[in-house]
Amino acid sequence: MQTTTNASQSVADAITCMIADDHEVVREGLRLALSRVPNIRVVGEASDGESAVAMAQRRRPDVIVMDLRMGGIDGIEAARQIRKTNPACRIVIFTGQPERNLLTRGRDAGCAGYLLKEAPHTTIIRAIERVSGGDEFIDPALAPALASSEREGLLTNREREILQLLANGMSNNDVATKLFISQETVKSHVRHILAKLEADTRTQAVAIALREAIID
Repeated sequence: MQTTTNASQSVADAITCMIADDHEVVREGLRLALSRVPNIRVVGEASDGESAVAMAQRRRPDVIVMDLRMGGIDGIEAARQIRKTNPACRIVIFTGQPERNLLTRGRDAGCAGYLLKEAPHTTIIRAIERVSGGDEFIDPALAPALASSEREGLLTNREREILQLLANGMSNNDVATKLFISQETVKSHVRHILAKLEADTRTQAVAIALREAIID
């Protein structure tokens, strides 16, 4: 009798998890891996963003492992919609490769974790456990790329535009003329760019931006 009670408590205390991915083989692999973990219980699978949103409303999972690129709405938009109706749900973005602004967009949508699809099962399980406990988790293999893309996300569209013109060899006056703004406005943007990129000079800011693909 004691064994039955403990088993029932284990099921009740398990982290409920949903999988959203448009590839059946990926969903099956994840489901099988998670089924071997006593404290994680898969409560649903979805093959696209819209289905993920609808299923999340019905099943109310603790954690969703969400493919970034699916048919219809992508994982970021699905996460945003799910978090509106279920703020307690923790979402881990599951991606094939790092994408520019992923961390910034994900955080804006309320995502808590970021995983590469090639991550070992131990990393995926750790991510689910960490985010369910209220922490953020970033796949170690993704961290360098996301750190640089997060820096890019600090710049506004106007700041990137001005930085690109400076990289093309334009002076403050040239930039002001081209964009129909004052030189003082250009100087103000440049000061903000230097501060955000932690650069001492315009030349250094341009070098950082080119290295990290913030500008072309």
